[in-house]
Amino acid sequence: MESSSVDEKKDTIKEPLLKSSPRGGVRTMPFIIANGMLERVASFGLTPNMTLYLMRQYHMEMTAASNVLFYWSAATNFLPILGAIIADSYVGRFHMIGFGSVVSLLGMILLWLTTMIPQATPPPCIESNNSCDSTTSFQLLLLFTSFALISTGAGGIRSSSLAFGADQLEKGDGCESVGVSGRYLSWYYASYTFSVLIALTCMVYIQENMGWQFGFGVSVVVMLFAALSFFLATPFYVKVKAKASLLTEPIKVIVSSYKNSSLKLNSTNMFLQKNGSALVFPSEKMRFLNKACIIRDPQKDLTADGRAKDPWSLCTVDQVEDLKAILKVIPIWSTGMVTFINISQNSFSILQASSMNRRITGNFEIPAGSFGIFAVSSLILWVALYDQVLLPLASRIKGKPVYVNARQRMGTGIFLSSLCMIVTAAVEYIRRTLAIKQGVSDDPEAMVDMSALWLLPQYCLMGLAEGLNAIAQNEFYISEFPRSMSSMASNLSGAGMSVASLLASFLMNSIDDLTKKGGQGSWISTNINKGHYDYYFCVLAGLSMVNMLYFLICCWAYGPCRAEEGKASDEQV
Repeated sequence: MESSSVDEKKDTIKEPLLKSSPRGGVRTMPFIIANGMLERVASFGLTPNMTLYLMRQYHMEMTAASNVLFYWSAATNFLPILGAIIADSYVGRFHMIGFGSVVSLLGMILLWLTTMIPQATPPPCIESNNSCDSTTSFQLLLLFTSFALISTGAGGIRSSSLAFGADQLEKGDGCESVGVSGRYLSWYYASYTFSVLIALTCMVYIQENMGWQFGFGVSVVVMLFAALSFFLATPFYVKVKAKASLLTEPIKVIVSSYKNSSLKLNSTNMFLQKNGSALVFPSEKMRFLNKACIIRDPQKDLTADGRAKDPWSLCTVDQVEDLKAILKVIPIWSTGMVTFINISQNSFSILQASSMNRRITGNFEIPAGSFGIFAVSSLILWVALYDQVLLPLASRIKGKPVYVNARQRMGTGIFLSSLCMIVTAAVEYIRRTLAIKQGVSDDPEAMVDMSALWLLPQYCLMGLAEGLNAIAQNEFYISEFPRSMSSMASNLSGAGMSVASLLASFLMNSIDDLTKKGGQGSWISTNINKGHYDYYFCVLAGLSMVNMLYFLICCWAYGPCRAEEGKASDEQV
């Protein structure tokens, strides 16, 4: 009897997703996860060695190649935000992911063709007199178009993949969906980590040992499977219709507060309350925005059901407070940009690794682009140890629950990123000194007799800095923003990365121009042995220390977080 009742329970759990629901459910999860994972393998596998590809095949200077990668990174981080807005407001998530899969595949095919068609790249340099033909406008157009298509495709897929998977679970039985959604999120983020590991190892190794043609061709094949995996399950997907964009809500508040700027704030003001909301009065911070929700004349301003007749002249208290939450977070959000600037210096670290001894055993040599695996590994190790080992151990020692809040972890991440730049500068100083002593400073392709394993501390510190700062940023935004703005909160760090890439480009170009004045050699020379990358990293370290002070000031000005305010009110009660 007991076994039969257990079987009946199993059947009742499985039934809604498998039979009563013609669309959605767990059967669609493998296709969605595979699409996102394979897209990241294909695209992340291109970036580590791209600096070397641009310098060797397109004869670009180090600064020019880095600028291209900074702009590419800025576009790739910003377009998912734009994609999320378009998907939610106009086309829907299914069409956005499908569009992104096709466009990304076209971009990778175009990039692969630059390795297959001789006319797509300039001819090799003549070694006897070290003369190189410059890249033509058509060749650059072909290259940049492929980058633009890959970024656009990534924006389409990454903006909607996670939410689209969640849509599939909402059509099943409620009890089953709760359990499955947790497993889906775990598998989704596990696939993300796995895709990065594959990209930094297998994909980079193929490019390094089998050439650009075969390496970029593998990315095309992987992206083809990503697109096929998504479209194969088309008949089974739940396709939620697009809704109004949340971006218009903050704009309405700004417009309404401007229109009502002549009104005076006093104790007799009536404010428009959202139906079912606990917010009756706006907060005292940024009071000028409170004018957006003042009711002048209830008969003229409100409909019969209590809503605003003109939403561009009168907003609810909730809308005003949502905008205040965004504006209040911006100073702390800006502090993360310097950390992201430090993280985006991968091209320089790859140039370091390519000039050092990367041989581990007699026959195996670590590709220069694969050293990023140490940063990813330290990030994964930190996430695992923090929740499972460090916090329980600290709680046991103190005899009470220990928790490090988001802002404390963000600050620690900023400190570690500045320490990383100091270590990077020190290692580069040693490497450059050895290059001069060994008489290879004039040869940019020469290998210095110094183990590339000296780079491990800086990669591990960068992984820890990202694990602390970036993850804490997302947690901070989501906890501080209202639930209605959770999608915007989850995309804020991506916007920060995009702006940071542009700032990194501006900073690098400024340092390059300043150090070249007076006929002196640039700190950021294409020949790493002739430049002064150690000085460049010292500038970044100094900037990070100033940013640390700025972060402390922003935290002081911000005041207590929502969770801290909740604890304080509970203690008072």
